[in-house]
Amino acid sequence: MDTVDTKAALRVAYTVEQSWHRVPGGTAVAALRVAREFLSNPEFADEVDLRLVAGKHPAAPSDLYVPPAPVAMLPLGRRMLYAGWTRLNWPRVESVTGHVDVVHATGLIPAGTAAPLVVTVHDLAFLHTPEKFSRRGAMLMKRSIETTRRRARLVICSSRSTFDDCVAHGFDPGRLRLVPLGVDATPATADEIDTARANHGLPDEFVLFVGTLEPRKNLSRLVEAMSAARSDGLDLPLIVVGADGWGDVRSGVDDPRVRFLGSVSDTDLRGIFAAASVMAYPSEHEGFGLPVIEAMAQGTAVVTSRGTSTEEVAGGAAVLVDPFDVGDIARGLAEALRRRDELAGPGRARASELTWEQAARTTLAVYREAAYSETDS
Repeated sequence: MDTVDTKAALRVAYTVEQSWHRVPGGTAVAALRVAREFLSNPEFADEVDLRLVAGKHPAAPSDLYVPPAPVAMLPLGRRMLYAGWTRLNWPRVESVTGHVDVVHATGLIPAGTAAPLVVTVHDLAFLHTPEKFSRRGAMLMKRSIETTRRRARLVICSSRSTFDDCVAHGFDPGRLRLVPLGVDATPATADEIDTARANHGLPDEFVLFVGTLEPRKNLSRLVEAMSAARSDGLDLPLIVVGADGWGDVRSGVDDPRVRFLGSVSDTDLRGIFAAASVMAYPSEHEGFGLPVIEAMAQGTAVVTSRGTSTEEVAGGAAVLVDPFDVGDIARGLAEALRRRDELAGPGRARASELTWEQAARTTLAVYREAAYSETDS
């Protein structure tokens, strides 16, 4: 292994290919927020030399997912890039980044490299319910996991739930590291809330769902629960924020009280979280659950799933429900609405414990461990 200069900033190749995915989702948000910390926080200036890398793309990603620095592009499009990385450990990122001490594959697909490799695994949902993913996507992710088990020096898990899932699926626990994600805990201003209401025609009171529209997010049961809750006196509309993913989720929603806003700007999203009466996130399976902690940061009461990573993320400051029981989701909605003032303080306190700076700091510790390890992967 090449000697690493322990006094110099670690040279890290950092993949941001998911910024160009049709639906970048939470994995892109997490990768870009940690990258932003490394690149803009003066505390990391002498510690990390971050070099962003992706495949070949003729255009920039959407405005919401633009990387915070120039990106070195490998000469392959995504399909060939991912096939080469998972099957052949090629092309190597060093061909466009120059020599690096560590490579961090932030979106599960293990990048091609001769350097120590760190891979982030957010969740293994595709192994539990492959029918809720595209066939090609599930096959690629399964191959990626098999390759990661062989090649990664260290594996980052964003929750204890994912950590335990990785152990159950054959990962060496000695190579797993827990790195929780963070949240921007800046409270929305009154102007931001008013602007978000005006931009999107929001009612005074509403239940909010935020997330990529895909089957495992459980939107259909949430809609059923909203209908059941209305019959018990909770008569609020459901506002849905998030890009269309896969599974044609919208076609299964036949309720005039449900409104789809699509993707919104970060500023508007903060205002929408703050304006909501309750944020409901009864996902069947998650690796972390960013919307849960984002809502809590705004003092908004949260309903989320018992027995998943979102229970872990909520840290006792949310109303927990069985995501497979429509009646229990309806109960949780009514309880959260009733207790929303009571839940605001604990929610904000929990959000203050999870910062992007801390996520970056813990990630840097993983880089150092990988770079200075004497064990070949």
